[in-house]
Amino acid sequence: MEIKGTAILAIRDFVKDNFQEKFNEWLNTLPQDSKLIYNGAIDSSRWYPLEAAGVIPTKITAELFYQNDYKKGAMEAGKFSAEKALTGIYKIFVKAATPSFIIQRASRIFATYYQPCKMEVIENTDGHVLLEISDMTQSDEVIEYRIAGWIKKALEISGCENIRIDFSNSIAQGDKSTKMEINWG
Repeated sequence: MEIKGTAILAIRDFVKDNFQEKFNEWLNTLPQDSKLIYNGAIDSSRWYPLEAAGVIPTKITAELFYQNDYKKGAMEAGKFSAEKALTGIYKIFVKAATPSFIIQRASRIFATYYQPCKMEVIENTDGHVLLEISDMTQSDEVIEYRIAGWIKKALEISGCENIRIDFSNSIAQGDKSTKMEINWG
């Protein structure tokens, strides 16, 4: 399983921007495989191993800055990534789009950040979307919550309130797919 360099840059920038005084501590805590990636020049178009480049650095972020709350650390990292990605002209576009359209587009975009991966909207009603992630050969709770954080922030930018994201299935927990129930109102 692999993660795109763009997502890795977002993880690094999240730590750098939010915990600047402890960035070097975070970097030094990474295992050697992860350190080699984060100390080098990260190519946004290149694919990297999911575990070393995405899972472990996100878990260490949660351990150091969120008292081992992996869900919160991953959600915050995902929200940061969305905020950075949806700036300028994109932010105007997101504000004008419907929440369902945003999630539909996000499902296409995320399939380009993880390989192999397939994401699709399987239910879409007013104030509710059921998103399914499948075909991943590996996942982890922090990856699933990072995606959920990104979606939540994109919906917040579009003006949605009272956003709830619940998981009914999880590849990380051994299911064949991850299903996110996304509700707002």
